[in-house]
Amino acid sequence: MRKGVMRPGHIQLRVMDMDEAVIHYRDRLGLIETDRDDSGRVYLKGWTELDAFSVVLRPADEPGMDFMGFKVVSTEAMNQLKQELVDFGCPVEVIPAGELNQCGERVRFEAPTGHMFELYADKEQTGKWGVQPNNPDAWPEELKGMRAQRFDHCLLYGDDLDGALDLFVNVLGFQLSEEVVDTESGVRVAQFISCSMKAHDLAWVRHPEKNKFHHASFYLETWGDVLRAADLISMHDMSLDIGPTRHGLTHGQTIYFFDPSGNRSEVFCGGDYTYPDHPVVTWDADKLGKAIFYHDRVLNERFLSVLT
Repeated sequence: MRKGVMRPGHIQLRVMDMDEAVIHYRDRLGLIETDRDDSGRVYLKGWTELDAFSVVLRPADEPGMDFMGFKVVSTEAMNQLKQELVDFGCPVEVIPAGELNQCGERVRFEAPTGHMFELYADKEQTGKWGVQPNNPDAWPEELKGMRAQRFDHCLLYGDDLDGALDLFVNVLGFQLSEEVVDTESGVRVAQFISCSMKAHDLAWVRHPEKNKFHHASFYLETWGDVLRAADLISMHDMSLDIGPTRHGLTHGQTIYFFDPSGNRSEVFCGGDYTYPDHPVVTWDADKLGKAIFYHDRVLNERFLSVLT
């Protein structure tokens, strides 16, 4: 049941060397730098995104994710969801307008897995970068690097997947689209949820520690663009995790690599879609290798164990 959450809106990541991080996200991924603030944060966006920013880099002593934000349809919907979050038992904090540049008031809450999320209704819309709003061209010629189109989703690791699913489905109106289940115990070891038509806007893997970050994912247009991203990773001696390959889960075509602070990035194209009447796609846990890396059918241990 949709309840006013439209889509992922932004993520704030901790980075240990801002100059190196900007090279990674702006020059290699190809995001557009849009702003900087007095606290040293850098704001970026994919070129197709209408809002002023979708990625915020914060200087810090350790890597990881501070929070992920979702845009809702209206202030009224945000306030209603705020009350429902309180009623659910989430710790909730209201962040005033302007704390992030060009962004209105935000409702921040902690999920049962320890991750911090936000809802917001207002952010300045600056339009697609480098493309005129009337009779727009296909793409801007000035794009750099992998030419990432948008911030797409996150994968997180945490302990209370059942509580997180209850919160996001029954309070925020997300839909469970795919899952990985241990057939002997019946325990769900991974879950993929959507507030849109996409295969997933957020995903979790069960893990004993709370509040762990696996990756932020950025959308590319074609498989050829993913292969071009692989070339750029080698050209610039970037730290490759795995790929190019295909997922079994969601069937996206993908490559994973690391920013200089150790945060994992993904660029991908393709993938499945989901509607409210679609049944949940289930993978057996003993097929996890094929579910994650469809071609190799073997898990890369670093993919499972390196978290920030």
